[in-house]
Order: sequence, then C-alpha cells, then structure tokens
Amino acid sequence: MIKKSKFIRELELVSTDKEFLEPFNVLIDSLNYEANLGSIGQIAVEYQLKQHINNRILIDKAYSLKKHSVSKPLIVIGLPRSGTTFIHRYLAKNKVGNGSKLYQIIFTSAVLQKIIKPILPFLEKISPARFHSDEIHKTSLDSLETDDPSLLFRFFDGFFLYAFILTWAKEDLLDWFQPKVRDNSKRDFNWLQTMWKRTLITSNSDRIIGKLFSISVNVPAFLNKFPDAKLLYMVRDPLNVIPSGLSLVTGVLDSMFGFWSFPVKKRQHFINRLYKALVELQLRFHDDWMNGRIDKSKVAIIQFDRMMTDFEGLMDEVLPFIGHEPSNEFKNNIQETAKKQRAYKSGHKYDLSKFGITENQIKEDCKVIYEEFLNQKVNINV
Repeated sequence: MIKKSKFIRELELVSTDKEFLEPFNVLIDSLNYEANLGSIGQIAVEYQLKQHINNRILIDKAYSLKKHSVSKPLIVIGLPRSGTTFIHRYLAKNKVGNGSKLYQIIFTSAVLQKIIKPILPFLEKISPARFHSDEIHKTSLDSLETDDPSLLFRFFDGFFLYAFILTWAKEDLLDWFQPKVRDNSKRDFNWLQTMWKRTLITSNSDRIIGKLFSISVNVPAFLNKFPDAKLLYMVRDPLNVIPSGLSLVTGVLDSMFGFWSFPVKKRQHFINRLYKALVELQLRFHDDWMNGRIDKSKVAIIQFDRMMTDFEGLMDEVLPFIGHEPSNEFKNNIQETAKKQRAYKSGHKYDLSKFGITENQIKEDCKVIYEEFLNQKVNINV
C-alpha cells in the first residue's frame, strides 16, 4: 500500500499550487486499489513518484508562484462578437500588459509551454482553432484568446461546455451556470489566478490582460477576488452581436460536424438554447449593474459603435481609467487605428432569418440593454 501522506506532506511544504492535490489523490488510490502492484512494482512506482515530485519541486523553485501576484488585472468582458477580441489584442500589442495565448490556455504548465512552442506550426494542423473562419474570428494556437476555454480544459465545465455541448441536452441546463444555483467562483477564480501567474512568468510581464465573457454573470464575486481589477465591458447592438455570435458558433460546428445538414428541429433546438444564453449573459450583468452589486468605479462600459467611430476619444478615456500612460508611439498608433476603424468593413455576413429569430424578438428580449447601455453615450468615469 502506497502511503500518500508522505508524498503530499512534502509537496504541500514546497508548492504554492494546490490544484494537483485532487488528481494526485486519485492517482494514488488507483495505484493502491486497481493496479494490483506486487512488492517490486510498488517499490518501482514509489521511486517514480519520488522522482516526479523532486522534478516538481525544482520546477516550482525555478518558476515560483509565490514570487508573483496578479496585480491590477485588466479584464475585457462582454458577449462574443462585441469587440472583445479587438480591444484585448490591441491593448496587449501596445504593451499595456500580457494575455494568454491559446496554447498557454490549453497547456498551462510553464515547462510544457517551452517544450511545445517550437512545434506549434505542426500542432496548428490538428488544432480545433482551424475550424474557425478567419472572416469571423481569426485565431491560432499562438494567438491571444479568451480565457474561458481554460475552465473547459481544466474542469470540463464553464460556458464553453454549455455553448458547444450542453445546449443539445433535452433539459435546459442554463441555470446550472447561474451562481445562485451552482457557485464555482472560488474554484474558477483560483484557477484563473494560477494560470495568469504562469502567463506573467513566461511573458516576463507584470500585468495580465484577460478576456472572459463568462464572468459577465458573476462580476461582484470576481471583483471580490481581484479588488484592484479594472473591467472593460463591451456592449454592442443585440441585433448585430447576437446573430454574429450564433453565426460564429454554428460556423465552427458546421466545419466540424456539418451542422447545417442536421434535421431542422435539431438545429433549431440548439439555436434557441444558445440564443437564450446570449440574452441571459447580458441580462444578468444588467441586473447586477442596476441593483448596485457592481462597483461602477472599476467597470467601464465600452460601446462598440463608439470604438468604431470615435476610437481616439474612447482611448482618451480608457487609458486613464486603466492607469496607463501611453508613449508617443502608442498615441500615434491610436490615431492610425482610429482611421482604420472608421474605414473598416467586416467580411462576416449573416442572415437573422437563418436562425429562426426576428428583430422584434431581440429588441423585446434585450429592451433594458438598449435603454441602459446603447440609447445614449456612456462616458467612462476616471
């Protein structure tokens, strides 16, 4: 019988990352009760475990998470297709901070990241990212990406699980992701903190720029975990952002599985569920915002249309809000980007009727979003 206590005690003394404890316990139980190890086998396995633990201790000393903190994180939130990717990548490109690339989100080990980086061109050929249309959302393993998939890869949970898998279920499981019903904020935010620390270490940066559409439903808990965070909440006309989001997800599913060849009833079941989720993500944020549960001094509302037509004026408000003093090079880049934004024409085309949804339905379901965030200019409080 392998005594797990002697290994865990040693690891707990030196390691700051406690995420390993649960899977390590499962491994030891499996070795003890399923592997049918003999005396020699047990000695060999204990030796291997000791070697792995020694390696972990060395790695932990080299990349000590104790020395790093997630200080003043800047997080971009809002529905997919609301401009989150643009502002996330733009701020990172101009050295406001660093975000996680897709391969870092999938392979969170700092050592493993160094090992696989040289072979990323090969891995791109088998990556799920290849199913994304470049016209809708250009991505790759080496691109900055939303941090939401990390919860899927780590816990097989989160809104990515709902959007691509649980929407097909007979029972509507959307409430399963309602914090009032099932609150995983402590687990999720602790993991994000650990992952972001590793990103800061490998990028040699001191500020994280994250992107998380899923925390729109749980901003108060997030700000409780990260009290010095600043959030940029992207908001776009639901008549544009909802069908664009539906087009994004169904486009990926069509590339992978031939979604549009499925029976009409099956397709519409999925679309209706996903539509409801996209509406709910907005309404839950709105409810927290209107009922005083969100510290508004830490959240800036960014209107998509203003980002496209008045980028200079918007950045004049955003940069002081996030506490960043731009260099002359950055200021020049803002001016050039503003010109490009005003001239930009998206190549992404979609037809609302294709999804069995009407304009009146969206306007009615998202009425409060228009009233609070879109029907008037929203200034950022610095």
